[in-house]
Amino acid sequence: MITFFGALLFLVLGYALYSKFIEKVFGVDDNTPTPAYTKRDNLDFMPMSWWKGNLIQLLNIAGLGPIYGAVAGALYGPVAFIWIVVGCIFAGGVHDYFSGMMSLRHGGAQFPTIVGKYLGKHMKLFINGISLVLMLLVAAAFTAGPAQLISQISPLSFMAALALIFFYFILATILPINRIIGRIYPLLGGILLFMAVSVAVALVFSGKPMPNLTLANLHPGELPIWPLLMVTISCGAISGFHCTQSPIIACTMKKETDGRKIFYGAMVIEGIIALIWAAAGMTFFNGTTGLQAALAAGGPSGVVNEISISLLGSMGGILAILGVIILPITTGDTALRSSRMIVTDILSKFTDMEGKWKVLLVTIPLAIPTFYLSTIDYTFLWRYVGWTNQVVATVMLWTATVFLLRSYKFHWISGVPASFMTGVVSTYIFYAPEGLNMDYQISMIIGSCITLVVLLWYAVQIIKYRSLKASDSEYAA
Repeated sequence: MITFFGALLFLVLGYALYSKFIEKVFGVDDNTPTPAYTKRDNLDFMPMSWWKGNLIQLLNIAGLGPIYGAVAGALYGPVAFIWIVVGCIFAGGVHDYFSGMMSLRHGGAQFPTIVGKYLGKHMKLFINGISLVLMLLVAAAFTAGPAQLISQISPLSFMAALALIFFYFILATILPINRIIGRIYPLLGGILLFMAVSVAVALVFSGKPMPNLTLANLHPGELPIWPLLMVTISCGAISGFHCTQSPIIACTMKKETDGRKIFYGAMVIEGIIALIWAAAGMTFFNGTTGLQAALAAGGPSGVVNEISISLLGSMGGILAILGVIILPITTGDTALRSSRMIVTDILSKFTDMEGKWKVLLVTIPLAIPTFYLSTIDYTFLWRYVGWTNQVVATVMLWTATVFLLRSYKFHWISGVPASFMTGVVSTYIFYAPEGLNMDYQISMIIGSCITLVVLLWYAVQIIKYRSLKASDSEYAA
């Protein structure tokens, strides 16, 4: 129990202290008008209060990610607590803050546009493709599960439930952000928080001993911690999907100082939710062996349902159903909305079409492949979400690093986690079954070599911008 409360304290301190340092390095200015005012269109660009922005951002980035991912990551034992805390404070919080604030500074620009500005047009082209693939996979993966549950507890068939969800998706994507998302998301964000806090309180008073810190790998299947844990627990630590969602809220911010509360704050809340569910998974089933058996029997949804009902009774059952149905849908709809905004940004260079027709014509072609993907195996989709998600996160951290280098600011705050995540994704792609499925030791060697090449590039960039800074100082003198 000491480990759990210690980790919780570190997350709170991370927000109270480190987020302020990140904000200071970035340099906020409330005198600068935000895109919510300068580009107001009453569709995507319009001012909203910071607390609404925080709760909407939380729903956008969370869904069931910090629940399902944390439960699966709990198989590794209490070492998962370390990754959630360190990843959230030093990687995920930085990632989310910069993705939102850089979008704000560039007029509400979408993630691929920001990447192109700092990492070049070739990387922009690559990230355009992989971001769209990631969001369509997320929207599809987070639709299939709720549709299956709806078909089980109602007269609707799976396809009818799927069609109903996608009708909502299209409405949420094409309507102004304050019509649906701005009205119901703060309430749903409150439900997500209430569910997590209720589970935490019930767990503490359940009498079951919470595991204390150990660096040992307790995974019953003896899967390696590196790099699998860092991909298994993404939501709650660092997730590339977040940087595709942050521009949605950047377009609604009233002032720059709200960014710390919205972006870094939502990431820390998500980290706390992940911490609670990781602890619940380890504790409720009396260790990782029991948890593995529960996951094999009922999957993540079965584990969440059993924990919720056992700890919270009938209220827990209602919350579990709400969570498994509503929370993934609230991530799927904004994934589709973000896809629409990215494609609209791309097409703006080739067409002058404006208004609702443009929004609708972009949305429908995106919804069709997503609908199809929703009909295939959920576990197949989720395997590919994992590595594409962390590749996107790594690219965002390197984008923030170049931004700080160009600004002659303390680039290590993003450069260090970017280097770490480069090692994670470089190794994972070669080792994982959905990657090249190579031998672990060979994957480690190749991943290390790729990481070394990227670090050499980083060193060259540091030297380059130090020289430019020195030249600028001499010129100013």
